[in-house]
Amino acid sequence: MHLIFLGTGTSQGVPYIGCEHPVCLSKNPKDKRLRSSILVTTDSHHRILIDCGPDFRQQMLLHQEKQVDAVLLTHEHNDHIIGLDDLRPIIFHNKKNMPIYCKQRTGNEIKNRFPYAFSQNKYPGVPSFDIHILENHAFSLFNLEIMPIEVMHYKIDIFGYKFKNTAYITDASGISDQEKIKLKNLDNLIINCLRKDNPHLSHFILSQVLNLVDELKPKKTYLTHLSHQIGFHDETNQQLPDNIQLAYDGLKISF
Repeated sequence: MHLIFLGTGTSQGVPYIGCEHPVCLSKNPKDKRLRSSILVTTDSHHRILIDCGPDFRQQMLLHQEKQVDAVLLTHEHNDHIIGLDDLRPIIFHNKKNMPIYCKQRTGNEIKNRFPYAFSQNKYPGVPSFDIHILENHAFSLFNLEIMPIEVMHYKIDIFGYKFKNTAYITDASGISDQEKIKLKNLDNLIINCLRKDNPHLSHFILSQVLNLVDELKPKKTYLTHLSHQIGFHDETNQQLPDNIQLAYDGLKISF
């Protein structure tokens, strides 16, 4: 199995409109961060998309990816779901509805924001989705066991996902001791890290992630959902422990 980071940026992306912060003005491609999403390729060569934000079309074209077989959603905020309409060409090519796996609350929001995809009398050319509601227990998809990880994003509960011994968590600000048990001794922990300092109410910052890594002891940690306040990619990476690094758009890891 392997995955590619389609995007590693926060909700506004990096650079964001009108920003003159040095990181937003950087010429280094690794400092250009589209909205956070990954595409997982299973051992059976199925492709599972985790989150589908406003940059989805651009991300697929940029990385020459053509296929999505299922979508897992962490939660319903726009930077994680608003690109679902751009799945249309893939849905038409597959000649079947796109399966989407998510919490009940997230499924309800998809129906509210894309009502035309669920209409009884659909306008020609609109996408078609099959919503599968997840609970906080393991399920199988394409012969792969996937474990939802429930985390807190300020006051709402959202999902991360664990597959094999790799976990993907974004937009977290807290993880219960019960859920941390699922995250012990991973090969790869992918986790959000908004900035270096100045606590945020709904996202981990670097000091919190470092404490979490020390507690969970993953072999390798990749930081994602990054704002410009995390600093320059190359400079910040040099300051991090050897087993922790900033992810970047286009990074591929195998597991």
